[in-house]
Amino acid sequence: MDVTEPLLKWYDINKRDLPWRHTRDAYAVFVSETMLQQTRVDTVIAYYQDFMRRFPDVFSLARAPEIDVLNAWKGLGYYSRARNLHRAAKMVTEQFGGRFPDTLEGWLALLGAGDYIAGAVTSIALGKPCAAVDGNVLRVIARIDGILTDISTPAARREVKARVQQLLPPGRPSEFTQALMELGALVCKPKSPECQSCPVSSLCMAYAQGAMDRIPVKTPKKPPRSVDMCIAAVVSGEELLLERRPKGALLAHMWGLPAV
Repeated sequence: MDVTEPLLKWYDINKRDLPWRHTRDAYAVFVSETMLQQTRVDTVIAYYQDFMRRFPDVFSLARAPEIDVLNAWKGLGYYSRARNLHRAAKMVTEQFGGRFPDTLEGWLALLGAGDYIAGAVTSIALGKPCAAVDGNVLRVIARIDGILTDISTPAARREVKARVQQLLPPGRPSEFTQALMELGALVCKPKSPECQSCPVSSLCMAYAQGAMDRIPVKTPKKPPRSVDMCIAAVVSGEELLLERRPKGALLAHMWGLPAV
């Protein structure tokens, strides 16, 4: 017995009611998955709903000035995600008449998509058996299979991706992809996983070995580097001087007070 059947049964009962789960529209899934990278679900919900009101389809997003897209993204951070989304929308409207690719290869060729987004949209929206590996999936599979390779390495990601591809059920790839992510978010947490509530704990090597706190293996990140800056507030009457930050700078392309 593999993890597929019990995980899908668990997901059917326990999945959260999230706005992007009410559609299989590729654009909506693309927006949600882009926002969900490195951001908690609870934070994304309101941003996703507002973004979809402002830009309900790929044409409206492609037509929008970049500054409007960035303003809609304001507060989510990692602004390169917004620019990648905007870039992809322009490519889809200008080169493909507003139609998103219907294959994994097509998504991989899309500007601003990347490996994870390509797999996630192809699986979740298109219902095709394509592995999508995010942080939750890396952690879940590493614990189930007892993987001791550092999950921050390309080798571990390839190993997990191949394993997920092997597990994907032909009839329900969309649900299985989301079930893995949901298990990682709700049960198989980075710290203090709720193994007693896990539908696949009997199949989990980390649980059998009592190694949940040691798996996945991950090299600690380097500590943040402190940077000293001088900020100028230049006022003339009722006007305040702002500058657009250069490419490659912190908060590149964003407007702010002059800084050195």
